Parts: sequence; structure tokens; C-alpha cells
Amino acid sequence: MENGSESLTIGAFAKAAGVNVETIRFYQRKGLLLEPEKPYGGIRRYGESDVTRVRFVKSAQRLGFSLDEIADLLRLEDGTHCDEASSLAEHKLRDIQDKLADLQRMEAVLTQLVCACHSRRGNVSCPLIASLQRGEELRDTASR
Repeated sequence: MENGSESLTIGAFAKAAGVNVETIRFYQRKGLLLEPEKPYGGIRRYGESDVTRVRFVKSAQRLGFSLDEIADLLRLEDGTHCDEASSLAEHKLRDIQDKLADLQRMEAVLTQLVCACHSRRGNVSCPLIASLQRGEELRDTASR
């Protein structure tokens, strides 16, 4: 950051970045954002590069990256390490695909259980509750 561009208080910085002040402080504690020096008798000032960095973090979070993964991406932010960034993204994509497959299996089991509940005629016990008590369908879903 250049000295002339550092004009935002933490409140103005948070507003410009679309987050709250506690988010800024949290990112600083996690090492995702540097805390500027506090001038004697003054207040810390932030610049547009800080706003850009927070927006980067928030965008990466929306894509499912953890804060540790985001820290890895920030180390590559100069844009010259595309292969490494691509590798991180491919790993995240595989994780998301695995989670989607798990969610689809869970959806199928729950759909069957809900249908069983709606179609029961004169049964005393609820098929959903009975299935959960046996744990069979959930165990099959979780083990895949």
C-alpha cells in the first residue's frame, strides 16, 4: 500500500469491503490481513489494496475454500503461480463433487423414507423413525 492511498479507518474499510469490523479483526488474527502500524496518537489507516484483499477472501469463501486454503491462495496472489492455484482449485472441486454425491445419496434415502411415511396404511410405527432407529440406510449413505 502506498502512503497516500491509506485513508480508511477500520469502520470505513469494513464498509467498503462489505464486512463488519469484527471480520477485519478476525482476518488479522488469522494472518489473512496485515494490521497496519498505529501512528503515535493516531489511528490505523487502511487502503484500497486491503479492501481488495478482503474481497478476495470473501469470494474464495463463497467458493467453499477454508481459511487455511485461502491463506495458500493468498501466497499465490501475484498471479504467476497458475499451476499451483489450479491444483488447489482442482482439489476443492473434487471435495465439492464428493460432497454433492453424498448429498444426492442422502436425498435418495430421505425421498424413499418420506414416501414410505406418506404411503403407510394402518402401520403403527413410522417408517422414518423405524429406519433411523435401525440406522441401516444412514450407515449405507455415510459409508460411501
